Parts: sequence; structure tokens; C-alpha cells
Amino acid sequence: MNHNVDVLRKDFPLLAQTARGKPLVYLDNSATSQKPQCVIDALQHYYSHDNANIHRGVYELSERATKEYEDVRVLVQQFINAKSADEIIFVRGATEAINLVAASYGRTNIKAQDEIMISAMEHHSNIVPWQILCEQTGAVLKVIPITDEGEMDLDAYQKLFSSRTKLLAFAHASNALGTINPAKEMIRIAHSHNVPVLLDGAQAFPHMPVDVQDLECDFYVLSSHKAYGPTGLGVLYGKSELLNAMPPYQSGGDMIESVSFEKTTYNKLPYKFEAGTPHIAGVIGFGAAIHYMQKIGMQQIALHEQELLSYATKKLSAIPDLRIIGTAKNKVGVISFVLKGIHPHDIGTILDDQGIAVRVGHHCAMPVMQRFNVPATVRASFGLYNNVSDIDALCEGLNEVKRLFA
Repeated sequence: MNHNVDVLRKDFPLLAQTARGKPLVYLDNSATSQKPQCVIDALQHYYSHDNANIHRGVYELSERATKEYEDVRVLVQQFINAKSADEIIFVRGATEAINLVAASYGRTNIKAQDEIMISAMEHHSNIVPWQILCEQTGAVLKVIPITDEGEMDLDAYQKLFSSRTKLLAFAHASNALGTINPAKEMIRIAHSHNVPVLLDGAQAFPHMPVDVQDLECDFYVLSSHKAYGPTGLGVLYGKSELLNAMPPYQSGGDMIESVSFEKTTYNKLPYKFEAGTPHIAGVIGFGAAIHYMQKIGMQQIALHEQELLSYATKKLSAIPDLRIIGTAKNKVGVISFVLKGIHPHDIGTILDDQGIAVRVGHHCAMPVMQRFNVPATVRASFGLYNNVSDIDALCEGLNEVKRLFA
């Protein structure tokens, strides 16, 4: 393996425990990742030493907290290669980031009969906000079909554009299929039609290098808790010219420049979109998570997870009556599958008895399940601390499932 997983696993205290009396095998990283000790320490240090509100205090505690918070903004900017730290907005999660764009950019720019384009592999978070926007404005939702392998149908995609297409939103990587979409090429095509693009990076950001300037996306959203950081925190990246033109999404403290009963003027970027006291500790913890990933190297993480994906695909494909849903050539470390005649929930329950944590269900991607004509799948998803023995345990667990249902 490309990094010493046995050493890294010791950084994650939760992984040392047992589940149902067996060593814990954690394979639900697409839902949330575990946290290294350095992230836990960063949260504890903030609350123990630097707990104060930011931007407003002239005393030392507040100045320290403000500096730590703003240092992470610069760290995120550098990590995804944004042009300016002002383009980094801290929000409650990738979901809120998409809702912010739908509400603020969408209501300002989308009119009746305009078209918003998404794909058939989207998470509900990248479907429902656009449906609501369509209901509010009279716009129309258009859906890019996907192939039997779970890849974007690029021919159909190019034909969907019209003079009314005003926005494209799609996943950088699919949470239900693992597919890594050809984002740069799709964005280039959209821009040739003058269509701005929101890229949902929740499932890509923790697993591979991301460069928003190279991608040329107009918006990029990501989630902290899937990237070894705290829950309740995400990031919206947006090109500054778009963000500057957008009205505030929420109002309150810190997003204003001046308030009178006659008129309020808004703060400059990025604070215009950060109303109220933010998740200060979460931001600081997320900074520790990014430093941790940087120390290992995103290329190393990607290589390691690709090796695991390759190994797991071979091992699972050898199990009779097992069908992998999503066989794209380019995938993150996600394998969704079904076992003939056995409901995914039963599989998940029996695996849990053996200490193996996988996700079962529709993975907040019901249209994907409908596309592949399955009620649900079992999903195993990998992180930087998973190893070959986790996959061996999963396969042994599935053999036990088959034995019980024989």
C-alpha cells in the first residue's frame, strides 16, 4: 500500500474499538469519515484555550480565535487552489452550500421557462433545491441520463443544451455509484453555451486532489465531516464576480456593514454570506483535518484507495449471485452491490453482527435505484485508513450471509 495504513489507523481512536464483540470494520466513509486525534485535539484546544466570538472582539482571546478561523479560510483556498480567500464561504455543510446557490444565485437569475440541468446520479441534496427553485420560478428541470455502467451519457448531455439552459449542477463523484465524472470536459461544454456550473464535490474532495481554477467551475461545494473533519460544516467556493453579484442568503450579525431602520448595507465577501456566529470550533477542526490530509498527500490517498477499490472489486465479483451496481471505468473508493434474493437491509444487519459497518438503502439517491431497478443496495466505501483485511472481513461476512440464507 502507498502509505503505512497500520500506523495511520492509530491516529483514529474510534477504530480501536470492537463492535458486537468483533474488531470494528468501518466501511461507511461516504456517509461520514472517522476523525484523527489531531482534529479532536484541535476542537478541545479551542474550547479549552481560545473560546471567544470572532471578528467582533478587541481582546486577546477573540483576536486569537479570529486568526485561527481566518487562517483556515486561507488554508482551504490554497488546498483547492481558489484565486482568493474571499471566494471561500463557510456554511453548515455541502447541502447548505447548494441551497445557498439555489436561493441566492437562482432566485436572482432564473426565470420562468429557463432550464436547470442536473444528472440522473445526483444525491437528493443536488436535486431537491433545484426542484424547489423550479416551483418558485416556473423554470424546468432537465436530467442528463446515465449509462448501464453508471457513467454520464455525454452524447445525450451535449444535446440537452438549449438557449434556455441557465445552470448546470452535477456531482464530481457519485455517492451511490462511485463514478468520477469528467467534470473538466463537462464544464468546458457548459461554458461554450454560457452556462455556469455548480460542482458537488462532497464525495470527491476527501479522495483526490481538487483544483477549482483548473476545473473552471463557477461553484464548488464540499463537506468537512466526509473529509476527516467535524460535522456541521461545509464550504461553498464561488467565483468572486458571481458571489459579489448575489444577494445575501441569510441575514443577521456579521453580514452587515451598517444597519438603520431606513437601509442596511451588506458586508463584503466572504462575510456577506456568513450571518451569525459560525461553527468556529468546526472550522478550526477542519483546518487540522486538511493539515492531516496534506501531510499524507492527496495523490497518496487517491492511490491507496484505488488499490483498495481494485482489490475489493475483484474479490466481490468472485462471489456468486453478487452484482455490482456502478461499473464506471473511473471511480472513487465506493462499491454498491446487491445479492440475488437477499434484501440489502438483511445483509447489513448480518454484517453488523460481525462488526462490519456498511451503508444499506437508497443512499439519498432514489433516482439511481430506480434507474438500476433495485430497491436499495449495500454500499462499502473506503477511506485513507482502510486496508485489505477490512475487505477480506467484508467478503467473509458476505459468505456468512449466503450461508444463513442458503
